[in-house]
Amino acid sequence: MRFIKAAVFALLIFSSIALRVSANEIPNEKLFFNEIWAYLMSGEEQFFNVSYPITDLAYFAGEIDNFGKLSKVPKRSTLKNYKGRVHLVIAQVSNRALTHFALSSEFPLRKDLINDIGEAAKDYDGLQIDFELVNVKDKEDFYSFLKALKKKIGKKPLSVAVGARTKYIDDAYEYAELSKIVDRIIIMAYDEHWSGSKPGSIASMAWCQQVAKYSASVIPQEKLVMGLPFYGRAWASSNPARAYKFSAILDLIKRKNVELVQFKEGIPYFEYQETVNVTVYFENAATVVARSGMYRDLKIKNIAFWRLGQEEIISWNFLGVKNE
Repeated sequence: MRFIKAAVFALLIFSSIALRVSANEIPNEKLFFNEIWAYLMSGEEQFFNVSYPITDLAYFAGEIDNFGKLSKVPKRSTLKNYKGRVHLVIAQVSNRALTHFALSSEFPLRKDLINDIGEAAKDYDGLQIDFELVNVKDKEDFYSFLKALKKKIGKKPLSVAVGARTKYIDDAYEYAELSKIVDRIIIMAYDEHWSGSKPGSIASMAWCQQVAKYSASVIPQEKLVMGLPFYGRAWASSNPARAYKFSAILDLIKRKNVELVQFKEGIPYFEYQETVNVTVYFENAATVVARSGMYRDLKIKNIAFWRLGQEEIISWNFLGVKNE
């Protein structure tokens, strides 16, 4: 118990120090951009403040259900006092097979989905597609899907969110080809290190610079939006939570020197203690401003943040919109 109390106390002290260091390391100069986008999760509207210098709010997200139908579309009317542009985000980030069936011209889902998305977008100022598992075999169907949506929404801006890269890759997310179809391309320049990788920065400065330089070389300046993370991530040195076969259970009992196996309702179980080292990389106002400044120096005119509610609030004090 004393260890837990000491750890909590140390964390509180560190938090205080981190905030002070963050503020002290930020230049007094405010960074201005043509467009500042921010993602807002439906149900987390309390994290949005209309005073933030945000030109474009990406409202996350309508989804495609297991039957290929549009669902969970957030209501634009929820954001009554915001005067900027609100973009409806349609996301499919976890099911590659469903993405294929929704996009393929061989199946009837596609036509109805395009019509439903177009209808849902009528209440919005723009539309964004965030399909992160498009197979290369579905590339042409994906592009024609975007073209059909662009035709459906007319003069409203169509944007697409794509993963970060530092070179050309022959897949469904060719930056140059997408830029011929859509009005904005949001580069998700984060998750350089992710939950399944070794510990590391969510978006190191050197990596972000490489991503930005490549993106700017193939995407027109006015269409390029560089994404920045607000979040952090933790990695543990071990995670014993998984299924075990019997031989592995016996090995675990031996390795952990388990002396007592108990029974509950006739089922054997045991407990043991394990020390786990946790590594945490995170973002604060200083890193947000430093990364934004780097993009500005690279002549990037538009940036986007994932996502509201995850940031150190003072970050907004150092950002501004041109001609605001």
